[in-house]
Amino acid sequence: MSFSSDVKKELAVTVRRERHCQIAELTAIITMCGGVSVSASDRVSLRIHTENRYVAEKAAALLKAAFHIRPETGIRLYARSRVFLTAVPHHEDATLVLRTCHLLHGVGSADLMDIGEELSLSSNPLLKRTCCQRAFLRGAFLSSGSISDPHRFYHFEIVCAGPEKAAQLQEIFASFGIEARSVTRKLSEVVYLKEGTQIVDALGIMEAPKALMELENIRILREISNDINRRVNCEAANISKAVATGVRQAEDICYIRDHGGLSQLPAGLEQIACLRLEHMDASLQELGDLLVPPLKKSGVNHRFEKIAAFAQKLRNNEHTVQSDQKEYND
Repeated sequence: MSFSSDVKKELAVTVRRERHCQIAELTAIITMCGGVSVSASDRVSLRIHTENRYVAEKAAALLKAAFHIRPETGIRLYARSRVFLTAVPHHEDATLVLRTCHLLHGVGSADLMDIGEELSLSSNPLLKRTCCQRAFLRGAFLSSGSISDPHRFYHFEIVCAGPEKAAQLQEIFASFGIEARSVTRKLSEVVYLKEGTQIVDALGIMEAPKALMELENIRILREISNDINRRVNCEAANISKAVATGVRQAEDICYIRDHGGLSQLPAGLEQIACLRLEHMDASLQELGDLLVPPLKKSGVNHRFEKIAAFAQKLRNNEHTVQSDQKEYND
């Protein structure tokens, strides 16, 4: 099973004891994947279609717990998928559920063909309590959400039918201090989280402790691995830089040696130059420790800067002499 399926399985098996939380979660499921039908005689029925059996099982459990209704269930097979159906066919039961969920506003109007929901967090009476907001997010994720494999990358999303629903979910996330973003994908609006800490917080809000701990462990291991890689890369870069610096210093020293000898240098510079040729792999600090008396890294670097300047002066003089000789020969 995928990590996303494991999370949904964990969320599906637990039904909160508080009826108001049961209703809030059921409302989210209905608004995300439910539908209302009205017969010619104004008889209302409710149906929930989903490709995830955990959603169907959770919807049935919530209907039973909150309303003592046993819905009709079934499976429809299509070419490449299975659709699980949870239905409340009886008018009285369906009306009770929809009215309690604040999704039904009068009987006999044409608007009953669509679910009518109060999308404002401040105006929706079902979302006044923090616990009900948690339940609502849980139901929305169960119905239309997914989480990527955290071993690969971090991505949490809930697919919504339109921007109004996406804004509602973003508002609920914001009430918990999470800044969820949204993007249009084909005909849907997707509310998503990209940061590992945000996804951990979202799992905590939806009350999925097992998934939260698994994700935290993966995050810790990834952070340790990334930290090790950063350290190794940094050390490799420093070693490469030190080697390149040592080679350049040795080239300057050898040039001075071959063009008049190291005795041209002051005693302190000659001393450090000889040490560099003897200890090509040594760092500046290690060379400084070999001096008597020892010298700090900055002092050693300063001496090498003087050696480089002296070598460059010799090169410039040689170039001038060669140019004069060429001009004389011409």
